[in-house]
Amino acid sequence: MTAVDDRRVHTAFENLEVPEGFKAELIRGEIVMMAGPDKVHNRIVQSVQDQIPADRWERLQTQDVAFPAEDSEPQPDLVVMEIGADDSPGRLVPGPAVTMLVEVVSKTSVHRDYVEKRSIYAAGRVAVYLIIDPFEAQCLVLTEPTGTGLSADYQSKRTRKFGDPVPLPIIGIELDTSGFGTLPPLRAAP
Repeated sequence: MTAVDDRRVHTAFENLEVPEGFKAELIRGEIVMMAGPDKVHNRIVQSVQDQIPADRWERLQTQDVAFPAEDSEPQPDLVVMEIGADDSPGRLVPGPAVTMLVEVVSKTSVHRDYVEKRSIYAAGRVAVYLIIDPFEAQCLVLTEPTGTGLSADYQSKRTRKFGDPVPLPIIGIELDTSGFGTLPPLRAAP
């Protein structure tokens, strides 16, 4: 993509009027729009937010994060950063201010959450990326980001089933997943 194209996409994204009940993200130069989440999704995000100590961590739901090197402005389900890491106004939190990002998988976000955002967040050096999958009833904790661009990834990967505690030592908690709701497994297309 050229610099002119980049500016056009960013201008279009900033001026986009998103219909009620939808959200939009900029993922590697592409504007992606999706329907709003269901109640299972929202309850999981709320549970995670409630377990993160508010005296040390700022916890922002659906906050846009800037990853300029990736030409991306994703809107994670939950952004966690140390209090005072970013006190600037505006809609964008700079990627380097973020300690943990949380995505709860939906029917339409599986590939984006597990593949695209994983490499974007790793390239942006987000210390912890937590993927919560209500279809598989599991959490994937990714730490130790490495690499750049499409090949960026996390060196450490831990999977925990719902009901098992999820250690998040950087945040200083063991996440209680026993109350997380589930959804029927997704079926692969024939």
